[in-house]
Amino acid sequence: MANVVVIGAQWGDEGKGKITDLLSKSADVVVRYQGGVNAGHTVVVDEQIFKLHLIPSGILYPDTECIIGSGTVIDPKVLIGELDQLELLNVSTRNLLISETAHVTMPYHRLIDQASEERRGEHKIGTTGRGIGPTYADKSERTGIRVIDLMDSDSLRKKLRWTVEYKNAILEKLYALPPLDADAVIAEYVQYADRLRPHVVDSSLRIYDAIKRKRNILFEGAQGTLLDLDHGTYPYVTSSNPVAGGACIGTGVGPTMIDRVIGVAKAYTTRVGEGPFPTELHGTMGELLCDRGAEFGTTTGRKRRCGWFDAVIGRYAVRINGLDCLAITKLDVLDELEEINICTAYEVDGETCHDFPSNSRKFARCQPIYKTVPGWKQSTADCRSLNDLPQPALDYLKVLAELMEVPIAIVSLGASRDQTIIVEDPIHGPKRALLYTNGTTATETHKLEV
Repeated sequence: MANVVVIGAQWGDEGKGKITDLLSKSADVVVRYQGGVNAGHTVVVDEQIFKLHLIPSGILYPDTECIIGSGTVIDPKVLIGELDQLELLNVSTRNLLISETAHVTMPYHRLIDQASEERRGEHKIGTTGRGIGPTYADKSERTGIRVIDLMDSDSLRKKLRWTVEYKNAILEKLYALPPLDADAVIAEYVQYADRLRPHVVDSSLRIYDAIKRKRNILFEGAQGTLLDLDHGTYPYVTSSNPVAGGACIGTGVGPTMIDRVIGVAKAYTTRVGEGPFPTELHGTMGELLCDRGAEFGTTTGRKRRCGWFDAVIGRYAVRINGLDCLAITKLDVLDELEEINICTAYEVDGETCHDFPSNSRKFARCQPIYKTVPGWKQSTADCRSLNDLPQPALDYLKVLAELMEVPIAIVSLGASRDQTIIVEDPIHGPKRALLYTNGTTATETHKLEV
């Protein structure tokens, strides 16, 4: 039995959907613990593409129970759209469960999000405009609508009449937008409630019962460590806690019940939206990584900014999340390069900085210090074991593991499930007998089947 958290070790978009999908084969329960429809996971199975926003990636396994936890914020319209899409693709959604205490994104959240971002002008954060921040703000302000409210139509009507009136004052007076029709909003969301009702449960109790029965549970985060509200590159962050600690808060599970934390990082670095990015590449090289990596957001289609691998933020992710091992994705994107740079430290204010600075202004001034390693100039897309990799590619992975001071358990070489090297079972294997400073690799003892 193992309860495992999977997190993004960069700015999100690291390929967590594929890794969660792979690990879900060994999981009995997959739980999404934070974020909303501002996140997206793309999973490719037998050349069929699944784009998920709220539903955990484990839904593609018919016997896996999938739970949307209380730390998420749910847009019912989008969620129902995902359910419909999966059913059209003959994917069963009978095992999807929704926390009754998760908060609900409303039409006024989206309008306020978009209007607020527009008003920020040059100070914009780069939100998706999907209403996530305002939903979490209402949660903190204690004026939010929860899933349990949707299930009681009389209570929902009373709450929404007051709330819509309150939000209309903001929309009209602050943003000069037309008011919402409270009756129309109520009618729309009562209809959503009828569709979602069979899936709604006390998720914390459900997860606790699964733990007592010694079932394997996978906790799935959205976004990445550097977008964490408390520990990311504030203010250019999301409105929740994607770090491993967020799994406990967002599901109602105690920290002593978590056995292992797995981080996912690209073989290079990307970020979407605004904010400092020390290793960002401009010009030909940045475009090459973007094109080869198909770096466009699952949710918004926005083009991602691309740069070299940043081991400083990598070490920070290891520290903040307590990572036991790493999954490195998109190694194949680097196949054509003669040389590859790796950021090992920063130069800032005339000093060398090896640790991620919590001071956001200082971070914005950081300049990368690079270690240059040779590329391999050949395709890795068909490699299925470490022995298949060109030696420079293997050496590159070893350098990343040494710089981040954590072993590598999985190497992804494309979007499909089979384009994967399992160095060691990341759940049950030994924590240090992987690609690491001593150069050892996995034994056959704990191989994970894909």
